Amino acid sequence: MGNIPDSNKIYTYADWKTWEGRWELINGKAYNTTPAPSSEHQFAVGELYFALRHFFQNKHCYVFMAPFDVFLSKNETYETPDDIVQPDIAVICNKKQIVQKGCYGAPTLVVEVLSPSTALKDYNEKFYTYQHYGIAEYWIVDTANKMIHVYYLHEGTYQRHATYGQQDTLHSAQFKDLAIPLTYVFEW
Repeated sequence: MGNIPDSNKIYTYADWKTWEGRWELINGKAYNTTPAPSSEHQFAVGELYFALRHFFQNKHCYVFMAPFDVFLSKNETYETPDDIVQPDIAVICNKKQIVQKGCYGAPTLVVEVLSPSTALKDYNEKFYTYQHYGIAEYWIVDTANKMIHVYYLHEGTYQRHATYGQQDTLHSAQFKDLAIPLTYVFEW
C-alpha cells in the first residue's frame, strides 16, 4: 500500500514527495487531487485554457493546465517549498519560473473551476494562499451557477474585479485586451 497522508496531520514538502497519487500541500495540510473531475468541469477548463492559450500566444506568457505543480515558498527556497498547489490553469509570464517539475513562485494568473469536492478549498484555503503569495489575479469558475468571479490583488488583498455570467464577456483585471465570451464555457 502506498504512502497516503492523514487529513488531520500537518506535513512538510519532504512528506509530500513520498505520497502516491496527486496531492496539494496547503498550510501543512494534505488535499487529494487524484479523483477525476466531472465532464462539466473539464469542458470549462478546456474552453478557458484554449482562450487563454490563444490570447497569450505571442505575449511571452505561458499557460499550463493541471496536473501541474506550483511551488510556493515564503522565503523563496523552492527546493523546500511551504505550499504546493495544482491550479486548474496557471498563466506564468516569467519564463525563469518554469522548471522541469512545474513552476517556482506565484503565477501571474490562476483559474480554479469549482467542483463540489473542491469548492470550499477554492474559496477559502486557496483564496488566502494565492493572496498571501501575491498571485495578481484569481478567477473562480462556478459551473453550477454559470458564473466566473474575477479577483485582483490590490495592496496585498484580493478585491472583486467583476462577476461574469454566461451571457457576458469576461475581461481580465490586468490584461486589458483579454476578453472571453462565456457562452461556450458554460455550454455543458
